[in-house]
Amino acid sequence: MVVLRLPPKIKVLEALSAVCGGRVRRLSNRLARVVSSDGSREYTVYLDIVGEEVYSDDNGTRYRNYVGYPIIAFMMELGILPKNEAIGKPIVNVPWRKLNEQYKSYELVMKHVLSILQEHGIRPGEVYAYISQVMAKLSKYRLKKLENMPTTLRETLQG
Repeated sequence: MVVLRLPPKIKVLEALSAVCGGRVRRLSNRLARVVSSDGSREYTVYLDIVGEEVYSDDNGTRYRNYVGYPIIAFMMELGILPKNEAIGKPIVNVPWRKLNEQYKSYELVMKHVLSILQEHGIRPGEVYAYISQVMAKLSKYRLKKLENMPTTLRETLQG
């Protein structure tokens, strides 16, 4: 079983925007649906925090073996990871997928998002401090990637 790596830093902000934008639908303490920023996709997240097992059908988790933003968003929604509404609210409408495709660089997307936040009076230092806080908490977990959704939950989602 693969232990997921920490994500690129920008994924913390992408997750925060999903939470602050009301795009995380908590189905139970272990199951959620997260809608993408453009509304074209919906990700299913399963999280067993005690057993440190996780499933998500986002690309970062499935193909790149890092903790994808839908997992981070669900952990924020559950109160496991900190939220910061002052940072999250101004970036609720950021078109993440479009920016990722346009810039093809998380660093350039980060510069773009930081400029939006600066327009709202939020300094880059505050943003990086928040990201560091989330990453430090996230690093305390050894989240093991499940290849498939647990059968009982799959049935719950279909029924």
